Parts: sequence; C-alpha cells; structure tokens
Amino acid sequence: MKKIINQTYDEERALYASDGVICEDCTFAGPADGESAFKESKNLIVRRCDFKLRYPFWHDTNAQIEDSAFAATSRAPFWYSDHIVMQDCRMESVKAFRECRDVFLKNCNISSEEFGWRCHDVKIVGGDLTSSYFLFGSEGITMEGAHFGGKYSFQYVKNVEIRNCVLDTKDAFWHAENVTVYDSVVKGEYLGWYSKNLRLVRCQISGTQPLCYAENLVLEDCTMDGCDLSFEYASVTADVRGEILSVKNPASGTITADRIGEILFDAYRRDTECTIVEREKQA
Repeated sequence: MKKIINQTYDEERALYASDGVICEDCTFAGPADGESAFKESKNLIVRRCDFKLRYPFWHDTNAQIEDSAFAATSRAPFWYSDHIVMQDCRMESVKAFRECRDVFLKNCNISSEEFGWRCHDVKIVGGDLTSSYFLFGSEGITMEGAHFGGKYSFQYVKNVEIRNCVLDTKDAFWHAENVTVYDSVVKGEYLGWYSKNLRLVRCQISGTQPLCYAENLVLEDCTMDGCDLSFEYASVTADVRGEILSVKNPASGTITADRIGEILFDAYRRDTECTIVEREKQA
C-alpha cells in the first residue's frame, strides 16, 4: 500500500479515486477549501488525521479510520460508502453517514445532527453520541455499551438490538419495527409511539406518555419512573416492577405491575380487551 505521511491538502478532490493508501498524520484544510478529498476511493487506512473540509469520504469502499478528528466544517463526511470501520475518532460534522452499508463504530465521540440516515448494517460499540434524528430510517442496527443523547432518535428504524446503553432521548423509536432493547436506561418523553414489535427487557424507563399506539409491545422485568398516561391504544404484554403512575386506554393484552397510580378509561376510548393486574392488591 502507498503511504502518505505528514502532508496537508486543501485542493479539490486531493486524493480522488485512491486505491490501497495508508494516510497518517495528515491535515485536510487550507485556503483552497477543496471538497471530496477521498471521493470514489477504496482500501484506505487513515490514522491520526485532521479533517476540516467537506465531504471527504463519498462513494468509498473498505476504509478504516483511526484516532482522527472531523471538525464541524467537514460536513457530511461519509455518504454512499460501505465497509467502513471507525475507531477512537472525534466528530463534530453534521449529517455524517448517510446511505452507507456495513459500518462499525467503536469508542467514538460523535456530535452530529442527522447522523446515520438510511444506513444498513450499523454496529456501534461504546462511545458517546449526540444527534437529532439519529439513525433515521436505518436497518440492521446493533448498539452496545454506548451513551446517546438527543431528540427524535431511532425513528422508522427496523431490525435493531441494543444492549447496556443509556438513551437520553425524546420521541425515540417512533414507527420503529422489530427492536429489542436489553439492560438499558431509556429516558425521555413519548417513547415508542406507533412502534411495531418493540421489546424492552430489564430496562429502566422514564418520561411522560410512553408507549402509545404501539403494536405487539413487550416489556419484561422493567421499571417505569414518572411514566403517566402510559400505553394508550397499545397492544401490550408488560411486566413492570414497582409503580406505573397511570395507564390510559390500553387496547389489548396484559399489563402487570406492583402498583398503578391511576387506570384511566375516558369517554372517547376504543373498545379494550386489556387485563390490568396490580400485584400488591392481590397479595
């Protein structure tokens, strides 16, 4: 492989269509303000580089990026690319990763609005991620040991498995399908509306009006802190430890908790076939 070390590039398409390149300790910045440094490239290893220009990795295949930094000025750095590995990187670029396939992120610190749209086969291990509309419309996602913060996450996603994460987010998992979350903290209002086949296992759930209009919703051995007006028009099988503040107009299934503060059926409710069980009242 060709090695490029300690260089600075600012021209348009500086390393366009590269094949088999190791790029180390380079900077992509300067007065020419050129875009698309590695566009249409393949078989790249990039280490300890500093990216400050737009669109560096578009239409690329087989790229390994390590210990590198992407400034806010390097907007939309990865689009239409596949087989991307990124490890120990720092990113402030908006709209990072769009319509990419086979992406592996490990221990990255990422702050990127509209991150990961319409991607396929994304694996995230560790790291701290901040975004709005995180992974919108993406499919085939695994996520483990990460901390995420931001609004409107995981909307319209499909086929997702999440383990041991902290998700501090609002309007998460709207219209999501086939999602399982294990052993995680899930904080934020309006969780999981209009979802299908959402399963939460040993999770700590908090926030107002969660899990409404959900289809085939399952909660196993979860807690619900500050969760009022829960499960409206949802088909649900829920086993909750501790208290649910209130349950409103569930559509069908079974809801079991130690305590339920209020069970609300208003005049406008649809027909319901939901069984609600309070363990403390049965003791």
